[in-house]
Order: sequence, then C-alpha cells, then structure tokens
Amino acid sequence: MKHYGGYLIDLDGTMYRGNEKIEAAPRFIRALQEKKIPYLFVTNNASMTQTAIAGKLQGFDIPARPEDVFTSALATAAYIKNRKSDARCFAVGEEGLIDALEKEGFELVQEDADYVVMGFDRQLTYDKLATACLEVRKGAIFVSTNSDLAIPRERGFYPGNGAITEAVALSTGVTPVYVGKPERVIMDEAISMLGVSKDRIAMVGDNYKTDIQAGIQAGLDTIMVLTGVTQREDIPGLGTKPTHYVDTLDDWIEKL
Repeated sequence: MKHYGGYLIDLDGTMYRGNEKIEAAPRFIRALQEKKIPYLFVTNNASMTQTAIAGKLQGFDIPARPEDVFTSALATAAYIKNRKSDARCFAVGEEGLIDALEKEGFELVQEDADYVVMGFDRQLTYDKLATACLEVRKGAIFVSTNSDLAIPRERGFYPGNGAITEAVALSTGVTPVYVGKPERVIMDEAISMLGVSKDRIAMVGDNYKTDIQAGIQAGLDTIMVLTGVTQREDIPGLGTKPTHYVDTLDDWIEKL
C-alpha cells in the first residue's frame, strides 16, 4: 500500500454533509496531524470565506485554520489577477466570492465589466442574471467558480452554481471558463500550495465527477469516500476508476 506525503481534501460530502457531521472526518484529520502529513482543504464552495469555512469545520470538531482552506473563489480571483490585474468585475455570488475579488483589488461594478464572475448565490435574482447576460453579450469574459450542478444537503440535492451559470450560458450562447474542480486551474494552484510532489499526493473526495475527476486530470492518485454524492452502486459504471475507495475515512486511517 502506497503511503502518501500529502492530501488534498474535499469538504461537503467528505468532511460534512451540509450542516450534518460525518463522524469519521475529525478522526481522519487528527490522524494526519499526528503523523505530520500536510493537507489542504480544497472546496468548490465559493460562498464562504476561508475564516468562515474554518469555523464551520471547527464546529464539527475538525481542526482547521483559515490558511488550511482553498476555495474556488480564491482560485477564480487568482485566475483573473494573472490575466488583468486591474479588472472590473460584475459578480454574482456571496461573501466568499466578493471577499476574494476585493482582496485582489478588483473593482466591483454593475456595468462595463471586464469579467462576469458567477458564484453560488442564495440571494439570486432575475435582475442579477439579466445583468450578467447583458455584460457577457457586451464582451465581458465569462468566468464561473465551479460547474457543480447539484450540491448535497440534509433534505437532498439542491441546485449548484453550475446550474445557475448554465442559465447565463444558455441565454448568451457563451461557454464560461470554469475554475473549480474538476478543472486543472484550482488543482494546479492547490498542488503548489501544498508543497508536495504530485506523485506523493492523494485527492480525497466523495464526488466522482468533481473531486475524483479533478485528481485524475491533475495526475494524482485518488481516494473516493462513499459518504456523499457517489455511492457504491455507482462504481461499476464509472470510467477511470478511483485509485482507492472506502466506505468512510475511518477505513483509511490505518493506511496513513
């Protein structure tokens, strides 16, 4: 059994389910800490800040600092910064996305935007979608934090940011640049932050289409945990299989 020198770890469905605790998660993170194995939480959640996500993890008894968290909002802001450092952005999203864009020094505008940036937004309105469409049609570059069509919650699966983004994409006929998992944009940045060579990193997640595909496309070994989106009965129909899969993260602790 290969022993990994670093872990990139998904959140929703892996560390918790919405506001529901996953019992094995804190034990897994404490085991990594005891063995001094570096890790980074990598999430498509663009609605919360690093500090807020760290606080949520702590609420589930999972040790976490803001700097342990890398979100698709941060990856999106970095992506734009590398292309236009003084970009004007029209953003659809919550605090996590707005905070990430403002920290990079971007001006948030309602018109004449260089970029339209789509993130998960529980205060979404028709006017926001309309403005996004108008700005994209005027030539703004269309970027979205992630392509998640559905997100797991206690009652079932809710519409994700990908579903919101597709409304603008279908209306305008413009395909957005997606940044979050499974795209290489967020993974390359996360690998760099972890500081461990790729052949020694494992990507841990519950969603085959995002977490596991992100790891596969980035050239990493993958560990799929069956506590979220992808279930055991789905495994036979998967394309490239995860390197490993476990029912819970308790099953992996002895392999660290």
